[in-house]
Amino acid sequence: MSYSNSIIFGPVPSRRFGISLGVDLSPSSKQCNFDCLYCELEKAKTVDTMTTYPSVLEVITAIKESMQKHPKIDVITITANGEPTLYPKLSELIDEINKIKGDTKTMILSNGSTIYQKEVFDALLKLDTVKLSLDCVSEKCFKKLDRIHEGIDIEKMIESMVEFRKQTKNKFVLEILFVKTLNDKDEEINLLYNTVKKINPHRVDIGTIDRPPAYDVKPVSFETLEKVANTFEGVNVNIAYKNRPKQTNSFSEEEIKSLLIRRPLTQEDIDNMFDENAKISLSNLLKNGEVKVVDSSGIKFYRKL
Repeated sequence: MSYSNSIIFGPVPSRRFGISLGVDLSPSSKQCNFDCLYCELEKAKTVDTMTTYPSVLEVITAIKESMQKHPKIDVITITANGEPTLYPKLSELIDEINKIKGDTKTMILSNGSTIYQKEVFDALLKLDTVKLSLDCVSEKCFKKLDRIHEGIDIEKMIESMVEFRKQTKNKFVLEILFVKTLNDKDEEINLLYNTVKKINPHRVDIGTIDRPPAYDVKPVSFETLEKVANTFEGVNVNIAYKNRPKQTNSFSEEEIKSLLIRRPLTQEDIDNMFDENAKISLSNLLKNGEVKVVDSSGIKFYRKL
């Protein structure tokens, strides 16, 4: 079977990462060890191995051809019509990508389920950005929302994420997708916050359903995501929400410092929350060195020093 035309998608502009070239390691069918209720792909029986997949040579050839046609690629994003870490030659593939990528960054989007397998853990260390999902901490919620393949252990996943953060020299991002009545309860949010603090990722992206899901589940409101972000005190939280409401207010320098002590704010937060006077106050705090801007894998955060 020839996969060359279907391996690559894009390049597509990404607000966070610039121009992204998508690489699909399971282009012919969905092969995943989760069957998440919110998935935008069709429902499918979970698997723990890929049975059909392109060779490393086919993937590398497709990437090279795309990079010749589109020389301004900022990031090569490894994904799959399913779970990319089930690809059996992942480590070898990453080595080959690293040989040809030049200044282009590499990233993987994974559900995090295989990180406690040593070969996957070691392979992920070789990427510039690793983005893993963590929708639930309690086993009951995890099984109900992510509909996992038998044998996946949430506690082992979390332990390995903690260890991965200690070992990686690159960027580690967590993604949490909230679904109404499933992982939006205070108990689950607090479990997530305590776990996120333990893992200590460079950034947490929180969002909700914004495309038609595989099952009949509903998104949470923006207010819920904002509540979560404010619960996640001291964490770099990026709220991903389409058509985010604008509610600009005036804040004094003291109020801005108090806001930033509670949680760092993104540029998007500033644009949606701060009026012109508040932006001038923020600018003064930056000049005085009381606030600094840090870049976390393509997203700028304002932090109180």
